[in-house]
Amino acid sequence: MSSYIIPLIFIILFCYAKHKKVNTYDTFVKGAKKSIPLVVSIFPYIATIMIAVALLRVSGITTFLANLLSPIFGFFGIPTELIELILLRPFTGSGSFALLNDVLTNYGPDSYISRCACVILGCSETIFYVTTVYISQTKVKKLLYAIPIALFCALFGSILACLLCKIL
Repeated sequence: MSSYIIPLIFIILFCYAKHKKVNTYDTFVKGAKKSIPLVVSIFPYIATIMIAVALLRVSGITTFLANLLSPIFGFFGIPTELIELILLRPFTGSGSFALLNDVLTNYGPDSYISRCACVILGCSETIFYVTTVYISQTKVKKLLYAIPIALFCALFGSILACLLCKIL
């Protein structure tokens, strides 16, 4: 069924555009032209985040922090194996999925740790990545409350994910 939904959406959009007398091809080309400057303006922000994440992982800081924070996370019911995933998720999506792949490979897809990791990735966002894209495209520069609240919500979501996986 899902393979029919996207073509159906496109057909509905094209019919609606035809009804409104919108030239869909020209509109698409104009949108594509606007995307190139957008990519160029966002690239430095994204590259900075990617380099920072790579440096954190290679230097061993994330492993050190995971070991240091394991008693605190353990108190909230989060397995030690998932702490590095929770620490990296706000920075990188692809790095998080690489860690998820490691968890699934090491513990199997039906284990408690793997289920927790999947739910954590499903209920969280790459906070700093989204923030850098947002900052690069808007005039808003003061994120005094937004980032701490987003990080708190991600942590709360991780705690709740592990709790729900334990119950279910």
